[in-house]
Amino acid sequence: MRKNKLKIERMRNKIVLFALVMLAGSNFIKAQNTVIKANLLSPLVRTASFFVEQKLNNNSSIQFGILYTGNTWDDTRVRGWGITPEYRFYLSETAAPKGFFVAPYTRYLHYNLENEVNDEATLNGFGAGLIIGQQYIFKKRVSFEWFFGPGYTSINLDTKSGAEEDFDTDNWDGFTLRAGLTVGIAF
Repeated sequence: MRKNKLKIERMRNKIVLFALVMLAGSNFIKAQNTVIKANLLSPLVRTASFFVEQKLNNNSSIQFGILYTGNTWDDTRVRGWGITPEYRFYLSETAAPKGFFVAPYTRYLHYNLENEVNDEATLNGFGAGLIIGQQYIFKKRVSFEWFFGPGYTSINLDTKSGAEEDFDTDNWDGFTLRAGLTVGIAF
């Protein structure tokens, strides 16, 4: 259990370092080409998710999302992280990162699970999907966005104690819906 906590802590530190490098690098890029944002719906499921979006040209951008969760689903306690890269196609007449978009994405999840009788498992999931959304930039600095769309995730459960049936993994395996409302800063 302690080794898993250390692995999670190291991975979280790497994700934070990557986000800081993205932020530092963006200082050399023209204004309003980078947006840093947080998902306002994530706290409803005891999760924190943040995104960095970088404009590529007037019609497209890339976005990198990170999440960390500490939640309980039914009888299974979940602690872990995920990453979500996506490529956005802006379909509006306004230049990216403003306007209506379509975005294919992939997602990797790494969670440590523990049930009510202290059985432990590690869940690794890989998925992909497609979202649509709209991003608004107010006063050239404040972003607001909505998005939603379907996805599919395939998981691998590695039990350390107990059996696979002892863990509630239905929330991550198979078809899912990804949705969010974000607020952020454009620069």
